[in-house]
Amino acid sequence: MTRERSGRLPLADKMYGVLLEEFLDGTRAPGDDLNIATLSRELDVSQTPLREALARLEHTGLVRREALKGYRVAPLPTDDEVGQLLEARLVLEPPMTAGACRRASGDLLHDLQRSIDVLVLASGGAPDRRSAREWWVADETFHTLIARRSGNVYLAAAYTALGGQLQRVRVAAGPAGLDPQHSAREHQQVLDAMTDGDADRAGDLMRQHLEQVRQRATNKTRLL
Repeated sequence: MTRERSGRLPLADKMYGVLLEEFLDGTRAPGDDLNIATLSRELDVSQTPLREALARLEHTGLVRREALKGYRVAPLPTDDEVGQLLEARLVLEPPMTAGACRRASGDLLHDLQRSIDVLVLASGGAPDRRSAREWWVADETFHTLIARRSGNVYLAAAYTALGGQLQRVRVAAGPAGLDPQHSAREHQQVLDAMTDGDADRAGDLMRQHLEQVRQRATNKTRLL
């Protein structure tokens, strides 16, 4: 039993990644049915790892389970949901950024700069699904690195719990809803303050960044 389960868990992880990628690239659209038997045939895997992957995705909010109907890709977030998500980030991320600044190492600053460099590269040319994916990963990396180094496990856990909802917003935005140029500049300002060791300024700049994100979402010229 132990051997069977240990062999199954990596496959469930793989299916989690496969389905997540398909949500992000539009292969499976919001509202699409996620019939386990059908997925098993399409992806050539048994149903057990798919059930595990779908249960994990349901926890993130990217997948919803309906009684007697099974799983579906979650619908796009409403304007109110996007607003509430940004309010939650405004509560969590400024103090996490200040905390991360106080604990910043050379490795952290280097990794944050690398994520910004990807945003800069993504800001050139017309957005497509490939560049969008690179932007999403770079943006997520920047904010997640800060959360992990914040020194407050409860704030970091609360931020991690928002992960699926952030992905829903990214799916809703699509390539045309990205704004890597503004994000790169705002991320760089945060990083510069962290490099200077100014925790209060770093936290304030993160707050300003998220306020700008909220304004862009409200204006609907850009969702992120």
